[in-house]
This record gives sequence, C-alpha cells and structure tokens, in this order.
Amino acid sequence: MPKPTTAFRCTECGWSSIKWVGRCAECQQWGTVVDAGTETGITRSLQPVAPSQARAARPIGEVEVEDTAHRPSGIGEFDRVLGGGIVAGAAILLSGEPGVGKSTLLLEVAARVAGTGRRVLYVSAEESTAQVRLRAGRTGALHDELYLAAETDLATILGQVDEVRPELLIVDSVQTVSSSLSDGLPGQPSQVREVASTLIRVAKERQLPVLLVGHVTKDGSIAGPRLLEHLVDVVCQFEGDRQTALRFVRALKNRFGPTDEVGCFEMTGDGIAEVPDPSALFLSRSRSAVSGTCVTVALEGRRALPVEVQALVVGTKAPQPRRVVNGVDPSRVAMIIAVLERRAGLRQLGEHDVYVSTVGGVRLAEPAADLAIAIAIASAMRDRAVPNDLAAVGEISLAGEVRPVTSAKQLGSEARRLGYRELLDDELGSVRAAVERAMMASTGARERELDAAF
Repeated sequence: MPKPTTAFRCTECGWSSIKWVGRCAECQQWGTVVDAGTETGITRSLQPVAPSQARAARPIGEVEVEDTAHRPSGIGEFDRVLGGGIVAGAAILLSGEPGVGKSTLLLEVAARVAGTGRRVLYVSAEESTAQVRLRAGRTGALHDELYLAAETDLATILGQVDEVRPELLIVDSVQTVSSSLSDGLPGQPSQVREVASTLIRVAKERQLPVLLVGHVTKDGSIAGPRLLEHLVDVVCQFEGDRQTALRFVRALKNRFGPTDEVGCFEMTGDGIAEVPDPSALFLSRSRSAVSGTCVTVALEGRRALPVEVQALVVGTKAPQPRRVVNGVDPSRVAMIIAVLERRAGLRQLGEHDVYVSTVGGVRLAEPAADLAIAIAIASAMRDRAVPNDLAAVGEISLAGEVRPVTSAKQLGSEARRLGYRELLDDELGSVRAAVERAMMASTGARERELDAAF
C-alpha cells in the first residue's frame, strides 16, 4: 500500500503539486494553492441517498411556478434590468467601480422594498452602522422595516437572518465577509466561494432573495473566482464615470429575464434618482444650430437614445495633426477621417487638428454612429451648422458607402418620435451624398432663419 503523502491543490482550478508554490502553474492565479492533505492511491466513492418526498423528482408540468413571480422593488429602472422585479430565492450580484454608487443604489432599493411592508436586512461589511445611517438620512432611506447590521463574520450574519427573518437580504460586500470553515483572508478565492455558496444555499432553502455587492479588479472584471458568477442567478454591472452624474445598470446574466435591458440613473446630492426618459441627457442645451454638431440615435440595450456628437476642426502647422476623441472609438474616428478625405472631397483634413466628443459622458461603440461623426466633422470643417431637426444613422465602409445597421426601423421611429423631421441613413448610398445633403439642409435652415428675421 503506498505511503500517504501531503499534496497541495489549487482552489481555483484543481491543479495539484507535491510542494507549495505561490502561483498556480495551470490558471496562473496567486495565493490559490493550499494544503489539501489528500492521500494518494485511495479511491473514494459516494453511497446513493434516497431523496425526501419534497425533493423527489416530478414531471416538469407539475412544478409550481407561483413562487418565481417577480416582485417590484419600487425602482422602475432597476426592475427593468432584472426583468420585472426581484424573484424569491434569487441570488443577485451587483458589481461596479469603487465610488460609482453601488451602496447608495442598494440602500435605496432596501428602503423602497421596506416601504411596501416587507422586512429588509442590510448587512454592511465595509462601513459602520453610523455611516450607513448618515447616508440613509441624507437620501431619505429611513424606514422601520429596514434593519441594519455591520458584520464581517458569515456565522453572525446567518444568526442575524434567523433573528430578523427578513424578506430581502443585502450583503455589502461579499469580498469582505469571511467564514471560519475556510482558511485564508477575506476576499481570497476560497473565502469568496465559501461565503457565496452558503448565502446562495440559504436563499434557495428559505426563498429569500439575496443581493450581493461584488468588487471589481483593475481591468473591470468581478474580483474572486469565476465560479461566483456561475453560482448566482443574476449578474448586474453598475457603470458610470465619476466626472459625470450619469449611471447605467446592465444585466450580464439573468436567469429570470432578458440581458439586453439597461437602467439609467443620475447621481444627485440627495442620492440616486432613476431617469425613465434620458433623451435630454445626451443633447446640448444650445437652441441655435452650431457648426460641428450632429445627432445620432444609439441603442442602449433595448432603449433607443438620441446622442449628440460634437466635432471641432482647427488648422495646425504641426507635422502630426492631433486626433483627440472622447466617448467614441479613436480607431473608428481615424478611419472616418480617412474616408472623408478620400471619398467625400475633404482633402484638407490632414492639415487640421480634429476633436470629437459626445455630450453627457455617454460612450458610442456601435457602428451606427459613424455617419453622425462624419457629418459633424464635415460641418466643423466647412463651418456650416446642421439643422437641429436632422439626425443621422448609418455605418460607413472604407469604400465610402453608408451601410444599413441593425434595428434601423426602431432607430428611425425613435428619431421621429423625438421630433427629428429628417433622418439621413443608408438610403443616400454614399458618405459624400450624405454630407452634401446635410450641407444643403444647413443652407435651407439658414435661409428660413433669415426669412423669419425679416
């Protein structure tokens, strides 16, 4: 019989080694190799266990679905992302950059749910109860059915759940809670796995919805083992720039609804406010037409939003003209400038600095904004303003063609609903024709203004 030996195993991927190493040779994770204490040469087997009557397998048509109905949280934009509300027994993970407003949003959710008569337990593992109380007083999130606790031990949190008996549990955050059943410091993969699996098991057994806050790494992904995203039912990402008040909540995974919905919020001095119609957030407040601007309609999930693209073209004597962008892809802007020079007759763009930006801090990643960027640059180059009631939607190819985009019918309907009387799209055929049509519309709008003045 072989002599038992002590092995070391990676808690992330299962790779084993006869000696301890700081970094797993298989998954390249640091600090995940622990003493497994396994005995080699021994084959283990499981004995079958008869399921109880409640857990016995049944025909799928006899399974009750009433318990999985969505219950609104009181915040319409958050419910939109979740698919209609919070489902009993669901495990929801909300991640985001530090300071983006995750705790503020969940405290508002807790207050709205408590306002419906359901008891909520908010467990803060990062802040004291006094700090959370101050924020709740500032944002108006005080309610008798909202219970608050500051705990970092998993066993104590489970004791709080037994004592309070809430109908919604919020844990902020899962990376700062530790369990005595697992070695390591809070935040390590083994601890995160143990804490998350225990809370999710409690959620399923008691039909208790659990909202977990998750930290993110430098590259924006959720910290901890990848298993965390597989265990939970819903993964939401809270996005936003600290320099702007706009915030987006996106569903990256949702077992109870679609994953293409987006919730819009705005950070204010009184907390976080939902924005049901964010159409005016991405448009400038200037009433008169200004050269170098053009409006496009972009899709955020299933929501079509008008976004204003602004461009500024300035002459330069530098051998390398500057190309500065904000909110759009720099490589696409460089491609559009090359197409305008070669296909649309704007041959002097290579002697000018070009600045392109969006309004309101929104980021345009879809090709449908190409035509609006091109018209804004051409308008700035020729110093001719595009009418305020004109919008442009279309993808530009290297051949100078304007190609159709997905959801073109929805984008056109949204543009007409918002009052844009003229929509430039792929029907024009080429970017040269689209630019000339925008310049003609600019001349017509100027003549109408002069006629109205006299």
